[in-house]
Amino acid sequence: MNQRARAVWALIITSIAGFMAALDNLVVTTALPSIRKDLGGALADLEWTVNAYTLTFAVLLMFGAALGDRFGRRKLFLLGLAVFTAASAAAASAPGIDGLIAARAVQGVGAAIMTPLTLTLLAAAVPAERRGMAYGIWGAVNGLAVAGGPLIGGGLTEHVSWHWIFWLNVPLGVALLPLARLRLAESRAPHARLDVPGTLLVSGGLFGIVYGLVNAHSDGWTGTWVLTGLIVGGALLGGFVHHGFRSKNPMLPMRLFGNRAFSAINAAGLLMFLGMFGAIFLLSQFFQGVSGYSPTEAGLRMLPWTGMPMIVAPLAGYLSDKTGGRPVVTAGLALQALGLALFALVVKADVSYAAELPALIVSGIGMALYFAPAANLVMSSVRPAEQGIASGANNALREVGGALGVAVLGSVFSSHGGYETPARFVDGLTPALWVGAAAVGVAAVAAALLPRRARPAAQEPEPTAVREPVVSAQG
Repeated sequence: MNQRARAVWALIITSIAGFMAALDNLVVTTALPSIRKDLGGALADLEWTVNAYTLTFAVLLMFGAALGDRFGRRKLFLLGLAVFTAASAAAASAPGIDGLIAARAVQGVGAAIMTPLTLTLLAAAVPAERRGMAYGIWGAVNGLAVAGGPLIGGGLTEHVSWHWIFWLNVPLGVALLPLARLRLAESRAPHARLDVPGTLLVSGGLFGIVYGLVNAHSDGWTGTWVLTGLIVGGALLGGFVHHGFRSKNPMLPMRLFGNRAFSAINAAGLLMFLGMFGAIFLLSQFFQGVSGYSPTEAGLRMLPWTGMPMIVAPLAGYLSDKTGGRPVVTAGLALQALGLALFALVVKADVSYAAELPALIVSGIGMALYFAPAANLVMSSVRPAEQGIASGANNALREVGGALGVAVLGSVFSSHGGYETPARFVDGLTPALWVGAAAVGVAAVAAALLPRRARPAAQEPEPTAVREPVVSAQG
């Protein structure tokens, strides 16, 4: 198989896999009211239906990247895809809310293994001068998942059953497995080592913090388990940072954050997803519970926001190649923050869709401008041998932002409002949207601190466990 064909197949396979993982971040949002009706559960259960996926996804992404570096990226990509597909079937068959949450957690494990490897497998197959456009297409397909998540989830929930938002992954996964085995080239980083202590520290730390945030309203901020989760979680994360400085082969070398480009784009990604995911979690319920739209109608009405990446992301990737990613990403984040602020200004129980539309369009353009340039900035800020670590770290921090967004904005919502009446829902939604807008606004400031051109720290000594990727021609 020649290089061009290998690049095309790598783009197709990694884009579809990325689509599946990204879709399951948002596909459940418009199904939440139906899941709540069928399986029961309070606000905290709905949050865990989302966060069980995003949290396991987040905390194991860097470990997944390291597994690929150590044992072979194609091999681990296939394993992650198989786990994700099987867990999707388990989620579709879940008899209760606890079973659904558990299956979502296993889905996150599979996604955490396969997702960071999509970019490293793509980078290994595509020539450097064409990667910007390849990342742009990859970003557009991921944007399609963001766009299609609420709409697909709403359509399947309304016209078939919410179970089918998970059954959908099964035929895609089954079809993709043999294609990936035959068409992707194997690559690895020889002598890469696994960081089990680092994985345990970050996993426990993030779980503790998210647990505390999710349960703060029901148990109180001074509740024993809430305080334990927040304090122990914070301590474990502190231990993870210390480990990243002192360990010889940490899963996330803290020295990478000495690179301004790497630090700024990751801070921006975490805050962007905090504001965006938290807002979508609440707005998808607002459209159904307050505005009275069906699940499909709710998904359609979110398209001006979530659908814009399909149109703008490839252009954003092209522009980032020509002008650098900083101005594109900064403008995108500023527009996303403005969109959330506009929504907070107009939202009320009887607000018309026409009044909401400008906020949705502005948010959509902002989201679209962010996605593809951000991926390019991350991958170009480190050496090729560290792209697996960089991809895993960036995706992990964005997913952490998503989990924190659902927890933080959900906590703000529950502190000021509730589900009792439309007015009470709006009382909680409005301050939550302002918090989301502020988070994305700070993300725009972080992006503005990016250097004009991302530059890997080539002068730093090469760690003993890091080598240039070895690419196999086996297909």
